[in-house]
Amino acid sequence: MSYYLLKEKIGRASGISNVLLTYKTDGCPEIKVYPKSLKELKNSILFFGLCNTEKFFFIAYDKNSLPDWEDFNKIKFSDTYASDGFVIIKCLLNTSNRKILQKNIDYLNPKVIGLKNSFGFGDRLGLANAAHLRSLGNSSFLPILAQQSIRELTRTNRTPDEVMDAAVWSVMQEGYKNTWGSDADHLKTTADIDLMANAGYTMFTFDPSEYVDNNADNYNEAELTQKFSSVNWGKLSDKLQSAVKRYLDQPIIVDDQFSISVDELSLKRAYVKYGNAVLHIKTLYEYLKNNYNAQPFEVEVSVDETESVTTPFEHYFFANELVRLGVRFISLAPRFVGDFEKGIDYKGDPEIFRTEYEKHVAIINHFGTYKISLHSGSDKFSAYRVIGGIKNAVTHVKTAGTSYLEALRVVAVKQPELFRDILDFSVSLYEDEKKTYHVSADANNVKDASDYTDAELAELFNSNDVRQILHVAFGKVLTVKNETGSNKYKDEILNCLRNNEETHYELLVNHFRKHLKPFEQE
Repeated sequence: MSYYLLKEKIGRASGISNVLLTYKTDGCPEIKVYPKSLKELKNSILFFGLCNTEKFFFIAYDKNSLPDWEDFNKIKFSDTYASDGFVIIKCLLNTSNRKILQKNIDYLNPKVIGLKNSFGFGDRLGLANAAHLRSLGNSSFLPILAQQSIRELTRTNRTPDEVMDAAVWSVMQEGYKNTWGSDADHLKTTADIDLMANAGYTMFTFDPSEYVDNNADNYNEAELTQKFSSVNWGKLSDKLQSAVKRYLDQPIIVDDQFSISVDELSLKRAYVKYGNAVLHIKTLYEYLKNNYNAQPFEVEVSVDETESVTTPFEHYFFANELVRLGVRFISLAPRFVGDFEKGIDYKGDPEIFRTEYEKHVAIINHFGTYKISLHSGSDKFSAYRVIGGIKNAVTHVKTAGTSYLEALRVVAVKQPELFRDILDFSVSLYEDEKKTYHVSADANNVKDASDYTDAELAELFNSNDVRQILHVAFGKVLTVKNETGSNKYKDEILNCLRNNEETHYELLVNHFRKHLKPFEQE
């Protein structure tokens, strides 16, 4: 096939969705091409493909006309093939190549999402983002692909660049040209900001949980008054008299149907509980703005990892104080009523959740500058149905562990003995690993893996106990070593997913369409 025939194939391939094309030239092994990846770029054609079982991107060009795009000569490649007047270069999927392509192909760069519905697709294994993109279909939600918290990076031994690499290669593979974002999740320090900003992340989720006084709800009046007396009004650029005027002198009119009346005790409790957290968010925001203002960014504020529910007044207080201090943020994650445990559906009364959620939506609409973020959003189907039925509820949903569980579902079906080992290992770790997660699983409800038939293994993913046990053990499963120093489970999991890519993708697409469908209510 000549270069020019390959060029003509771009137009035809654009109508093909997810099937692979087979491409072969003299002296070049068979390449299975992802047709949506085909891209013409200044005297060259780029495409994504499989060579044997490994993925690469390829650059094809006429041997008499070198590609004319920035830093082409710096691309790292493993093989070059010549045939019928043109050259094909097989290029490595590494960070340096990714950055060169991002300079030259704009849609490979994450963007800020703004006030639009968005969905965070955490990908702890680096093989799920292509299916995440396919799952969107005609959804109004924009994807956040490179989403990883500092905690997850530590537990999986991944770097921010590795997470970004996986996201960009998926965008290239799927030829996704719409806006997508990247989330540096649960950042607590300025060092965290540096780490993620230098890898090109566009959304920064600030986690002030260590500065929240979770005991504030339990202090008696005397204790609360004593704590309130130490509020640092100078750092808050405020005065007690001004705070009283803002919150106590008259009801807070949120909209024409909802107002909040605040008593002195509630005001003191808000300052004691959240005052230092507000200051910490301000510190992180100013550091980000002062050091990385040349690159686009947006900020999310997370107050969900607290021990008590965020009341409507506390939500209003937190947002109002940030706005007063000049902190610009695009989303805020309250701690909602009910239980948002990891990896399972919402626990709570849907009607109570609806009533409280509508109040949070009203507060957001009052400010008009940010949206609600739903953390621990995996598999919260009953909550999705409530939110989807509320008008003007612009939402960001954040998921991570559920994609890992779908990966293990593939392993359970395709390599049951490997899954049995992982299940027993995860059960043995559960009591220690659950300490930093909001879960309620009981390991006593799970039998030894050898007691389950192969057919029963896949059904275990309908068990809340099994889902949460597998969820919290992910870090150890992906990093534990054999005596030889090699990965005990991770490499086998990855090989299983690569060898069963379409099964993996099909499960993920169906799973996330189930997540997205409730939000598309008319």
